Amino acid sequence: MHPMLKPALRRAWRGRNTVQFGVTPAHAVTLGPVDIATGSFLELLDGTRGLPLLREEAQALDLSDRHVNVLVRRLAEAGLLDDPRAAGPQAEILRHRAEVMERQRPDVASLSVVHPGPGEGLRRMAARRAIRVQVRGAGRVGASIAAVLSGSGVGHVEVLDGGRAEPGDVAPAGLPPEAVGERRDVAARRLVRRAAPGPTPRAGGEERGAAGAPPGLSLIVVAPRDGLSVYAPVPDTASPWIASGTPHLYAGVIEATGVVGPLVLPGGTGCAGCLELHRADRDPQWPRMLAQWRSGRRGAAVPACDLGLATAVAGLAAAHALAFLDGELPTSTGARWEAALPLLEWRSERIGPHADCTCGAAERRRGAGASGDRPAQDTMAG
Repeated sequence: MHPMLKPALRRAWRGRNTVQFGVTPAHAVTLGPVDIATGSFLELLDGTRGLPLLREEAQALDLSDRHVNVLVRRLAEAGLLDDPRAAGPQAEILRHRAEVMERQRPDVASLSVVHPGPGEGLRRMAARRAIRVQVRGAGRVGASIAAVLSGSGVGHVEVLDGGRAEPGDVAPAGLPPEAVGERRDVAARRLVRRAAPGPTPRAGGEERGAAGAPPGLSLIVVAPRDGLSVYAPVPDTASPWIASGTPHLYAGVIEATGVVGPLVLPGGTGCAGCLELHRADRDPQWPRMLAQWRSGRRGAAVPACDLGLATAVAGLAAAHALAFLDGELPTSTGARWEAALPLLEWRSERIGPHADCTCGAAERRRGAGASGDRPAQDTMAG
């Protein structure tokens, strides 16, 4: 082990014998009591020394081997130590790709804070290279999500969309102006390649599955250019994903309102069908109006998709997607976040399984003895 204090956490003395690691309450940790010799020893934890050398240098500070062992153990238990060499063989390969690591050093640092085990940041970054995500939509929101996921180290990002790029699709984090007139899927693929920190894993590589096949689909991000398809998604569209057990996350903008979620875990959380049924329960006229909106008889409306809001939605959706891909359940799991201009106060609505939906989530939840479909309201400053 070559212990290193996590460089992502700023260090400060709270008093004469207490050290605080980290600024924000979410991840800050205090350590004490710490005397002058121990404080000097902390400076040696930079990842260049193994434990035997650390014990040897600690003797010059009049610190015993036992003191060193206890301190290192306490720091590790508090999630304050990193050790990139302990991250596994895939991470070791990534660690020696200098051009990739220079790009992704901030991402690895963030992962090391969120996942406190030594080497976890690099291990999870290496794991992202084997992940396959599909983004459905290449407008202001969808293309930006795809670019962020690719730039964050997800090795296989596919973008599906039809038609040709229009001026209104252009976004700083998405399709560039020169893509106008080009097929959206072609332009989006080029965007994904350009955003990637390194070459896409190739067939037959260690990130591929059996016989060089691409890995299975881990997540679908549904971000169509038509915001109605996110705000009120057609349940039949998601039927194949429900049947195959493929998680999917909705994100988009409709009428100056940003939407992120729900993240649907088939058979476990409320789906698009549950969402539609719950709305019909609250508003009996909803199905009638929805049919009119979906018919498009009034012609194609100009999308009210503010660029700042679209970028915010794309960033939030990509962050939720990455949290899920890294093994966590973000707050969009079975819930939807919304924010409307001009105040941008993010609000969350819980979307529970509906008893009449064919997705099976309500039946499974009843079998597990869980409570049902109570909506919960939370707020997040915008």
